[in-house]
Amino acid sequence: MAEESPLDKFKQALTGASRAIAGDPEVEVAWSADVPGAAGNRFRVPLPGRDLPAEQVTEARGFADSFALKLRHHDAGLHAVGAPPEPVARACYDAIEQVRYEALGANSYEGIRGNLDAATELRTATDQIVRAQNSSEVPLQTALSLMLREELTGEAIPEKAQAGVGLVRDFIEETVGKDFAALGDTLGDQKAFQELALDMLRELDLTRPMDAPDEADNDDGEDDEGADEEDGGDEQQEGDADPQSAEMAGEMAEGESEGDADSEFAPDDDMQDGEPGEEGDASNAPVRPNRPQAEIPDGLDYQYFTDRFDEIIEAPELCDSEELDRLRAYLDSQLTGLQGVVTRLANRLQRRLMAQQNRSWDFDQEEGVLDAARLSRVVVSPGTALSYKVERDIEFKDTIVTLLIDNSGSMRGRPISIAAISADILARTLERCGVKTEILGFTTRAWKGGQSREAWLADGKPQEPGRLNDLRHIIYKQADEPWRRARRNLGLMMREGLLKENIDGEALMWAHSRLIYRPEERRILMVISDGAPVDDSTLSVNSAGYLEAHLRGVIEWIEKVSPIQLVAIGIGHDVTRYYRRAVTIMDVEQLGGTIMEQLAELFEDEKGPKRR
Repeated sequence: MAEESPLDKFKQALTGASRAIAGDPEVEVAWSADVPGAAGNRFRVPLPGRDLPAEQVTEARGFADSFALKLRHHDAGLHAVGAPPEPVARACYDAIEQVRYEALGANSYEGIRGNLDAATELRTATDQIVRAQNSSEVPLQTALSLMLREELTGEAIPEKAQAGVGLVRDFIEETVGKDFAALGDTLGDQKAFQELALDMLRELDLTRPMDAPDEADNDDGEDDEGADEEDGGDEQQEGDADPQSAEMAGEMAEGESEGDADSEFAPDDDMQDGEPGEEGDASNAPVRPNRPQAEIPDGLDYQYFTDRFDEIIEAPELCDSEELDRLRAYLDSQLTGLQGVVTRLANRLQRRLMAQQNRSWDFDQEEGVLDAARLSRVVVSPGTALSYKVERDIEFKDTIVTLLIDNSGSMRGRPISIAAISADILARTLERCGVKTEILGFTTRAWKGGQSREAWLADGKPQEPGRLNDLRHIIYKQADEPWRRARRNLGLMMREGLLKENIDGEALMWAHSRLIYRPEERRILMVISDGAPVDDSTLSVNSAGYLEAHLRGVIEWIEKVSPIQLVAIGIGHDVTRYYRRAVTIMDVEQLGGTIMEQLAELFEDEKGPKRR
């Protein structure tokens, strides 16, 4: 038996500590090169180097401690019941709650305090607050949570965030600074803390009481009374549904939506973002221009029987290095006959993107650089005005593109080859243009339900179990990974047996949750699929449109609420019935060109009318 490595021993120690802190012997800790997160009692923490650098070890402990404290001190159902509907208010509400349960650990154990400090430093380093130049660019939830943490634990605000917090400190202290001490007195009582936090958010004018009647123009007492009775009836119905809806909302907001980054500081395993200017009169308050990811979309009638067997996995982990090289060589062979076409398309996209980054000129100016086209006029009449031009920069937003590829069995053959080739060329081209690209795939681990179905059968086949298969979400290329390092991974799509069933709604949520926390200003999610979600195991024990209804709900949320731009390409099937911005390809040979054209249109969306 091989001797355990120091990394394995550290993982065992970390798992034991997490179980002790959480009070749950079933806690499992796994390493992740992706955003840290937690789903129930399964934690994903940053992978330290082989030689276990002290700084990286402390960061891993910090995230594990935070997740464990959340498991021990946080009631997801109670949190969901009180959650305000307004996006910015919800982001602040989530961030404040994280401060509460982390403060309970930090104030009790010095070791946990140091670990949480390291995790906070790491989270804050990628937050928008470190790049804020004025108060309107400061994410309010980040500033509020860091200031509250400072008050409740005595820990200083991370150095990188001090300037950003300084932009809004006076505003926050003047408005709600007196509430911080009261929050500190209720750390151990989540419900009382939650009520005080909501009061504080109302003082910031980010939300209003849930039961407050709309007093706009109602002068008739009888009408008011009737309206109140109707409202009361609605509230009663909602109240009756609260336990179940709160549980589902809690799972989505706290498990699949908040866990991954678990950073309600910066936006979290699971989702976030908001738009400015929509929150009443708080025009002077800084807001984050993204909605909280926990908003995705907790009103849907959707669940899964178990997620114990789901996996998010890096492509190289699914086959050995030698096989991956062979599969990549096979993929390259499929490029024969398309190389010229794809290269021309790549060059065309590059020219269009670079053109947006190049400088342009304003002509007919009274001063500036002499316009050569007006030279003859200047010679004939030296006093002629408007003969100059001024050079100006065109803003090109920092951009990231996530390509989400359907890895279902119906994509087998030429469609998956073209999708992989196009993803390869696209990543290479965008990297040349300074645009980061992430490539993801989604399928299931098994046909006909896998271990999830076996668990369902062993449990007596309860009615309406929800999704009943084991998800497999594959990371082919990380956003910050150079194309040359990830190139080989795309060959995995050619592997026999990889492509199985497709559960699009949860895959879309996963891709969105990864993209939402990226610091880039423009974020684009492109889905390549060949039709509706299909999973025989799930559809055999739920309603016929169960997966399709969930997909439609997720798409609607992203298109209407999320700041992420969503576009879809259907291969051989019409996906325009799902996605507002979509095209359908009947001939897979068109896929490469369509990807390029769709992306070029998205990049040009905000440029307005073209100038001659």
